[in-house]
Amino acid sequence: MLSKRKNPLPSDLYALTAEEYSLGRSNIAVVKEMLEAGIKIIQYREKGKKQRVKYEECQEIRKMTLAYDATFIVDDDVEIAKLVGADGIHIGQEDLPIDVVRNIVGEDMIIGLSTHSPEQAEAAVRAGADYLGVGPIFSTKTKKDVCSPVGFDYLDYVVSHVTIPFVAIGGIKANNVAEVVKHGANCVALVTEIVGASNIPVKIAEIQQKIAIAIVK
Repeated sequence: MLSKRKNPLPSDLYALTAEEYSLGRSNIAVVKEMLEAGIKIIQYREKGKKQRVKYEECQEIRKMTLAYDATFIVDDDVEIAKLVGADGIHIGQEDLPIDVVRNIVGEDMIIGLSTHSPEQAEAAVRAGADYLGVGPIFSTKTKKDVCSPVGFDYLDYVVSHVTIPFVAIGGIKANNVAEVVKHGANCVALVTEIVGASNIPVKIAEIQQKIAIAIVK
């Protein structure tokens, strides 16, 4: 049976929730601003929240992303991703293996996997990942259990050797996003730079302008 999976990375910007950095705003309020500003990929990542709260927030965000024709990815939590009808699930190296996750979520859900080395990238492709997370490119404190920065060497490897889509992530800001794009990243993830902006639409427009200029040069 043919899969009905969406294009896993349909945009140059991949936005994630991070309520503790959102200047007191709720995830729902921040996601609304992101979507109104044209963001087409939202990942819900809230590791410290209670399951009930996560479920209720994901229910609301699923409705919002459908209304804006945006892709909705849930981080780690396969059960919630299934319950709310998310487009995808993003997992890490220490989470359930891709084949196990695929058996749980079915053929129509996107599966993304965080990778930090060429060996992990190759293993992810063999296992059937729909897209890779590549990073952290720079040092980041947003994720508590993150590994050391992989820098541009690993990004360059993925650009040259990996054929499935990927998103560059980790410490990417408005002041360095152009450099990441020049190394071949067609999709970049930013967390605190967006959710922590006092004016989210203006910040998104600034980032997209820098990406557009980097692509042309």
